[in-house]
Amino acid sequence: MAEPDDKQAFAPTVTERVTVDFAGEGEGEDEMSWGMWEIWYAMGRQRSALPIGGRAPLEPGTTVADLAEELRYLMSRFQSMRTRLRFDADGRPTQRLFASGRTTLDVYDAAPDADPDEVAAAVEQRYRDREFDFADEWPVRMGAVRQHGRPTHLVTVMHHLVTDAMGGAVMLREVKARETAPVAGMQPLEQARWQQSPAGQRHSDRTLRHWEGVLRAVPARQLPGPTDPRTPRHWGAEFRSPALDAALPSIAARTGANYSAVLVALFALGLHRATGISPAVVRPVVSNRFRPGLSDVVCMLAQAGVCVLDVEGATADEVVEQSRRAGMSVYKHAYFHPGLLDELTARISRERGEDVTVGTYFNDRRAQVAMGDVTVPAPEELAATLRAARGTGTFRWFVQQDTQIERFFVHVDDTPEGVGFEIRIDTHYISPADTEALAWAMEAAAIELALGPQTAESAPPPGSEAARADAARSDAARTDAARGGAAEVGR
Repeated sequence: MAEPDDKQAFAPTVTERVTVDFAGEGEGEDEMSWGMWEIWYAMGRQRSALPIGGRAPLEPGTTVADLAEELRYLMSRFQSMRTRLRFDADGRPTQRLFASGRTTLDVYDAAPDADPDEVAAAVEQRYRDREFDFADEWPVRMGAVRQHGRPTHLVTVMHHLVTDAMGGAVMLREVKARETAPVAGMQPLEQARWQQSPAGQRHSDRTLRHWEGVLRAVPARQLPGPTDPRTPRHWGAEFRSPALDAALPSIAARTGANYSAVLVALFALGLHRATGISPAVVRPVVSNRFRPGLSDVVCMLAQAGVCVLDVEGATADEVVEQSRRAGMSVYKHAYFHPGLLDELTARISRERGEDVTVGTYFNDRRAQVAMGDVTVPAPEELAATLRAARGTGTFRWFVQQDTQIERFFVHVDDTPEGVGFEIRIDTHYISPADTEALAWAMEAAAIELALGPQTAESAPPPGSEAARADAARSDAARTDAARGGAAEVGR
């Protein structure tokens, strides 16, 4: 089990609660939207509200009253923050939007000699750890850390039913500008009503027919399985590769594929090279914000489509082209009722006599870059950059836990050092060593695509899980070869 964070060793206490009344447009109750159902099922599988948010230092001169007004603005403007759930006798939820209500801003006073950021970190952890009451609690928790009578930090945490990452970006933009124009787009209640309409049902049915074709064709073995199951079972890693980051613009420019398509292709290549798995069956997460009326809504819209890439025998360029061509289908078939997909998956698994669940997710959360804004270095400059960057990446496991997660989930984010990967695995489906080998194989494939297949493959650092696994495989191969030679002599 991962060691507990020292910052959780003390528990800040609320010294003041500021009452905040709010009111906004919209009221009613209906089915949850498809995006809400998507994250609701994920929350159930992972046994977590999947809280989002964080803490931030405040500008000097910010007052508690300013923060109370910010909370009032959030609750009044964004319908998803005024939404609770109602559960029927069977525990099935519906969404309830309130036109008005009352919440509180918590104020925590840091001791004069305390580090206020540490206090804010402890408050954030408390907000994340405390279970949400979806029926009787507002989904947003906000607290201010105050020291010497002055607010120093703001902590905001909410459960994931409120919004996805792109909706969060819209929220931050409008909060900063204190936008007063009417809220744009189709809100969750309106989404749910359209989704139940004949047009919405036809759309979902078409999407599920596509999924049925995929599920009947894909192999059940999409990950290696329990080759090295661990306790704790669920692991998380961070991977940074300056070489992969430097190679992306050149790959995208040369192949005509966008960054997301290139990254999915690199993942498929890495999976195949590390484990031999082909085809790579992946669920890329789609924002769905290209759909009419959904671009600027603060709510859960993201859903996962499906992508099948035949890697065996294909060149790296061919895998990128497969990923590029698959993109339109992925986007088209990522808007549907996820509960019906679960039923479809269970039915086809029974008919086939094997589990065909697609449990590998790929979530590119980076800000999208227009290809016209990308500068591609000259070949000589690129080669020098990649030679210098190769081997400077880092892979580290940062958590081992018993808390359930998906079988395999890769998040891609912008970081100060460039593109960064957060990789979450269930070790009963893929081993830590194979996961690390996959990451380094992604880097090697990126270098190959940027410079040509004659480039040397990247090797994992000595002492890593992947390096130890490589050494074990080499030892086993040498042993098998020796045994094979003796057998030949004996015959």
